[in-house]
Amino acid sequence: MAEIIHPQGWPAAKGYSNGMAAEGKVIFVGGQIGWTKDQTFETDDFVGQAEQAMRNIVDVLESAGAETTDLVRLTWFITDKKVYVAEQKRLGEAYRRVFGRHYPAMTLVQVVALLEDRALVEIEATAVIPAR
Repeated sequence: MAEIIHPQGWPAAKGYSNGMAAEGKVIFVGGQIGWTKDQTFETDDFVGQAEQAMRNIVDVLESAGAETTDLVRLTWFITDKKVYVAEQKRLGEAYRRVFGRHYPAMTLVQVVALLEDRALVEIEATAVIPAR
């Protein structure tokens, strides 16, 4: 399992970790958007798309033999910071449904647009399967 890195004297991180250390097989998951495996959007709701993107990450992790607890980093690209802030409660609930209470190092970036016009969020991930 990855080690959470938290500098002494820093306030507690909420919903993420400041850093993580891990050894093992590294899995890089390309940016996942809120469409299904058939590349169709079932919703134009930000939280719905974010939850689908997270489920897509889980599918890739499982294909590599990894679990959500192996996640060490997530990078979120969103198209509307105001929507993200307004939907934090629902987003947190969706996050916990998919990833549980495992909070890797995370970065959030607002972008002008994503490649797919209907996409509201794209998430890339890094996981480390512990050396056995």
